[in-house]
Amino acid sequence: MKYKDIIYLDNGATTALRAEALDAMMPYLTENYANPSGIYGNAVSAKVALEAAAADVGAVIGADANEIYFTGSGTESINWAIKCGAGKSGGHIITTVIEHHAVLHTCEYLEKNGFEVTYMPVDSHGMVSAADVAAAVQENTVLVSIMAANNEVGTVLPLGEIGAVLREINTQRKGREILFHTDAVQAFGHIPIDVNALGVDMLSVSAHKLNGPKAVGALYVRRGVKLPAFMHGGGQERGRRAGTENVAGIMGFAAAARLAAAEMEDEAARLTALRDDFIRKMLDAIPHSRLNGHPTQRLPGNINLGFEFIEGEGMLLLLDANGFAASSGSACTSGSLDPSHVLLAMGIAHEQAHGSLRLTLGKYSKQNDLDKLAEVLPQIVQRLRDMSPLWDDFMKTKG
Repeated sequence: MKYKDIIYLDNGATTALRAEALDAMMPYLTENYANPSGIYGNAVSAKVALEAAAADVGAVIGADANEIYFTGSGTESINWAIKCGAGKSGGHIITTVIEHHAVLHTCEYLEKNGFEVTYMPVDSHGMVSAADVAAAVQENTVLVSIMAANNEVGTVLPLGEIGAVLREINTQRKGREILFHTDAVQAFGHIPIDVNALGVDMLSVSAHKLNGPKAVGALYVRRGVKLPAFMHGGGQERGRRAGTENVAGIMGFAAAARLAAAEMEDEAARLTALRDDFIRKMLDAIPHSRLNGHPTQRLPGNINLGFEFIEGEGMLLLLDANGFAASSGSACTSGSLDPSHVLLAMGIAHEQAHGSLRLTLGKYSKQNDLDKLAEVLPQIVQRLRDMSPLWDDFMKTKG
């Protein structure tokens, strides 16, 4: 099957580069490929373009251009914020059990280097409360890192409430203020974000989740936050992030971000309608199925469904054979199928967590795509159940 014939429903993993972003990149790949650190005309032109790009990316979240630092990925941005935001060894960090591995593995690294980390539990929808976060704060707490929206189940977390309680705590502290970071990679450009209203000090984003290029991200750092450099070398990014800037990638990022912001309201309404219609159809058509994540406080394009008595790996393979690209809450690693840490944290049983399907819609997703999937998916689930001893045992108990 040709790639163009695939119905792509894995936009949470990456998105297609939109034409406008590619157009913005091309001059800096072909005509003006100058290093922006130079002092001659083309170099200065590239430097000016970078400053304009920072303003465009910052505008999406209510930040100023001089609060935006470009990175090589969302993962780099997260590492920078957490490792350097935590400061010297011995402090206490608060995060959640459902974070992306870029956050979890970074926190685990810091634990091995003298930090204490509290991993906040979540409820059955993948939600954490501001009150619980406040209760977890200790005298030596230096950093809180909580995602804006979960990458697997799409639950949008209450950052504004958490930011408010942390601001209140900071006004009463005599020592160092607690920094508040969020991984907004999945949320940026898809739902409204205002860093001032949320009260975050640092925010990580990535271009390729909103139809920009891969290998470029950004970190918002609130003015006045003294965040040390993560990469050392030249004086790029105002001395905080060394390395020659990926000018073309950053131009593509800025174009994609600018357009995503302009289209956000209409696109969110369109995707939410597609999402909710498909969820309703599948829950009606497939018995012993469920929606994972919050029913309403979720990303517009996120659909995460669980089907009992089957495994996600088989479902993905059959979907691929039928021309659909999707992902699962399960990951096949070294020959063994491990259930999603997010689903387990939400209280979903180990055997049920195996049978989850994540569909993430994007700019190019259409009603016809989901109509085709709605015809195929119930048949795939039933085919897998017919081969499942668990389903066979269940049907015998019913009989």
